[in-house]
Amino acid sequence: MKLSTKNITSVVVGAMMATSAAAETELTVYTAVEAEDLARYAETFNESNPDIKINWVRDSTGIITAKLLAERDNPQADVIWGLAATSLLLLKSEGMLDAYAPAGVDKLDAKFVDGDNPPAWVGMDAWVASVCYNTVEAGKAGLTPPTSWKDLTDPQYAGHLIMPNPNSSGTGFLDVSSWLQIFGEDGGWEYMDALHENIARYTHSGSKPCKLAAAGEIPIGISFAFRGAKSKAAGAPIEIIVPSEGVGWDMEATAIVAGTANLDAAKKLVDFTVTKQANEMYNTGYAVVAYPGVAKPVEFFPEGLLDAMIDNDFEFAANNRAAILKEWQSRYDGKSDPK
Repeated sequence: MKLSTKNITSVVVGAMMATSAAAETELTVYTAVEAEDLARYAETFNESNPDIKINWVRDSTGIITAKLLAERDNPQADVIWGLAATSLLLLKSEGMLDAYAPAGVDKLDAKFVDGDNPPAWVGMDAWVASVCYNTVEAGKAGLTPPTSWKDLTDPQYAGHLIMPNPNSSGTGFLDVSSWLQIFGEDGGWEYMDALHENIARYTHSGSKPCKLAAAGEIPIGISFAFRGAKSKAAGAPIEIIVPSEGVGWDMEATAIVAGTANLDAAKKLVDFTVTKQANEMYNTGYAVVAYPGVAKPVEFFPEGLLDAMIDNDFEFAANNRAAILKEWQSRYDGKSDPK
């Protein structure tokens, strides 16, 4: 059979399209990164890796962690890009991560890298607890600004305060685990009992309390500093308060899920996550990043916050996670938002 020039062109183009389609690898990436940042993350990665498509599965930290644990025997994710280090320590202990030393990992601050060789996970950035205080709404309610965590138990704040549920939110969990470290186990639960009296409700998102405070729906939201800075930069009448006892923090981290069928592509993604370019991208929302010398000041990031970060015991938080969450739920879950 003799093919015309037109038919030959069609065959060649068809073959090229088939080859291109076959060359594209799709990675399922689980994340708790703020939703508005995901497209930028993927676009930046695809500048150097156009043949790898990222399919995001995004939710808050507690929900993503629970999903990964539920899928342990039948993993659906290839990579975790942006989940609390305390969650990744838990997944590591369950044998669910594929250890890998990405190219350039030696350039990162050592505290952002798992201690094993090769590391099971690699940190990206840190987020830090703080209090978002709406000066306009607080003034209407006759409130005075708190200066400490203990201040938030004052009866004047009854019904004017929201915070994240630690079962759903990584920010909520870092709050609870840090209070148990700051005040001691008995003192921590006593503090949370008193705080609970003033809580209007518990959200399932770590950023939502600050977003609601910024919108004027509640005077005070326990959240994290970069969300407060972003809201203030957008014109919200809020102050970002750093409690005097110190503040909890956690880091977002990346890991390969054990058993992925796309290991080569997964390694390329993790290689990218530790680059200077990636860390410059993280710094648009976080004042603390893993790559030394990259971080530039974030507008409205509160002074003294980095010095207020407690000496966080990540092993304590990870090893006691299930017990802490169970106790919290039994005491306080009645005020949680519906799921």
